[in-house]
Amino acid sequence: WHYNNPTLFLVKREAAIESEFMVSAQLMLLFLSSAGIRRAVCGNGPSFASAFLTKAPLAPSAAVSSSSAAAASAAIAQSWVRYQPLRGTTVRFMSSTDATEEKTDEEKAAIKAAREERKAEKERQKAAKKAKKAAKAAAEEAANRIEEVTYLSVSEEESYAPFGDMSIVMSRSRSGRDFANAADIGGSDDAKIGPGSKVWLRGRLNSIRVKGGSCFLVLRQNSFDTIQACFFKDKENPEQSAKMIKYLKSLTTESMVDLEGVVSTAEVRSCSIQDAELVISRIHSVSKADAQLPFLVEDAARSEKEVDESQDTDRPFPRLGQEIRLDHRWLDLRAPANNAIMRIQSAVCQLFRESLYSQGFVEIHTPKLIAGESESGAGVFTTDYFGTTACLAQSPQLYKQMAISSDIDRVFEIGPVFRAENSKTRRHLCEFTGLDLEMAINEHYMETLEVVHVMFKHIFENLETRWARELEAIRTQYESEPVVFTDEPCVLHWPEAMEILREEGFDMGDELGDLTGAQELALGAVVKEKYGTDFFMLDKYPSDIRPFYTMPDPADDRFSNSYDMFIRGQEICSGAQRCHDPELVTKILDNKGIEIGDGLKTYIESFRHGVSPHAGAGIGLERVVFLYLGLDNVRKASMFPRDPNRCTP
Repeated sequence: WHYNNPTLFLVKREAAIESEFMVSAQLMLLFLSSAGIRRAVCGNGPSFASAFLTKAPLAPSAAVSSSSAAAASAAIAQSWVRYQPLRGTTVRFMSSTDATEEKTDEEKAAIKAAREERKAEKERQKAAKKAKKAAKAAAEEAANRIEEVTYLSVSEEESYAPFGDMSIVMSRSRSGRDFANAADIGGSDDAKIGPGSKVWLRGRLNSIRVKGGSCFLVLRQNSFDTIQACFFKDKENPEQSAKMIKYLKSLTTESMVDLEGVVSTAEVRSCSIQDAELVISRIHSVSKADAQLPFLVEDAARSEKEVDESQDTDRPFPRLGQEIRLDHRWLDLRAPANNAIMRIQSAVCQLFRESLYSQGFVEIHTPKLIAGESESGAGVFTTDYFGTTACLAQSPQLYKQMAISSDIDRVFEIGPVFRAENSKTRRHLCEFTGLDLEMAINEHYMETLEVVHVMFKHIFENLETRWARELEAIRTQYESEPVVFTDEPCVLHWPEAMEILREEGFDMGDELGDLTGAQELALGAVVKEKYGTDFFMLDKYPSDIRPFYTMPDPADDRFSNSYDMFIRGQEICSGAQRCHDPELVTKILDNKGIEIGDGLKTYIESFRHGVSPHAGAGIGLERVVFLYLGLDNVRKASMFPRDPNRCTP
């Protein structure tokens, strides 16, 4: 380095170590910060900056003597002391002309304008860069965006993207797509829809697994039928395959989807269709489910035994409580067993109708808003009826009997029954479906018991044969055995039942009280052992515990011509010969302290105009299903149960 001013700086040769050079550099920076030093230098030779930047080699004559160095050091020290007050202030370096000349307003304005222009230019460049980046991102988003598909016609299918959410189905058109049932698909040549067939399926996304360039999913129909579908990346069309994989990743389980694919033979043990799968060509979400559901359907489908056994493992299954299931009942009913229970409920109604139609019955529909109570001793819901009080029917009882008076000799009804009973047991509901029947008799109520026995036999036998698949699904989750029954009615009389229960250790008192749940179960167990049947009838109940319309026993009016029917020791049906004599009915009402209101007046009046002797029965649909399937709670047999704590959903 060569500085042309030997009086200020000492020359450090290149051989000096790096630490010494750094110290010298720091000293030079201190010198530069002193206005006094700059002014001392300005008048001698070239400017300080020019001298500093000169790269001429150091001449021998330029060597600095020790005396000169000492003098320079003294001058520096003096200048440092003089300008010590400047420490901590901002120092501006000036040229030689800056010290003597001030800029004019025009110059200052020009400098400011130039500064502002540079600043504006920088902002313009920044905005342009940002806009370019946004445009690039928008272009990439547009390239990757999966548009909604409005599928109007199969003739235009090639113009539609093979993936994407389907626009809301609003009855725009009938596209001509022919949707198949998964159950019809198979891997054999004799299958209704065999290998090589191209089909559309609509179903629920049961599960999906996407990994790399492949995807496997399971489609579920009707809660029972499941079929595997797959997609593999197409090397000839990688971009579209990548978008298909991206769309498949976006699908959520339990969503409803439309899927088009080609049937291919495969071995799939995890699905109900085990010898075939679909190779996906098109897929569209019709109704997308939330990514986070209250619970998984697969968790709702596990048996208690399976859940219990998992608790000691590393991955225990969640135990779903009754309330969360009922709060989201529609989700709970997607589990195969729970869905099948609703189908069994429907089957019981169907078989009930079939049997009674075959025995000459007519279906009727009676009012559910009535003027007074239809069942003595049962709670009643009341409501305002245009200024008067009306009740929700506790049964169609009075109207069934009036139908007999109308010369419709055999009638039945399937309809809602309301009971305002604050009972929270596992077998009581505030609203249930009643299977009611009434029929004219010639001489004895056993005529009705025989009809009812034939009806129940029809139900029990056909459930096991015609609904075997549904029963299999239910018994996978809820264990039970088919109901055992006799060819002819198994009828116990009240005295025999009392004797059996006394032998079982129960105190029956005066034998005029109703049976408790424990007594019914004990009686059922003895009957099963003694008579080999789960289904039996018990008649001659005490009159005091039966409704006012029950015919008394002619031999002892403390008892009645009434009966209950049981499955596995629990009551499912109650009935009796009805009291069709108007005077006797009035007397019984007086004895029970029941006021004869407007509703009962018309009921009794129908008997005054002549009526056939008759008997009937009322059956609780949910209780039949609950007990036949061996469920632990009647709420499982009700689609949307109503009890004292629940009126939604």
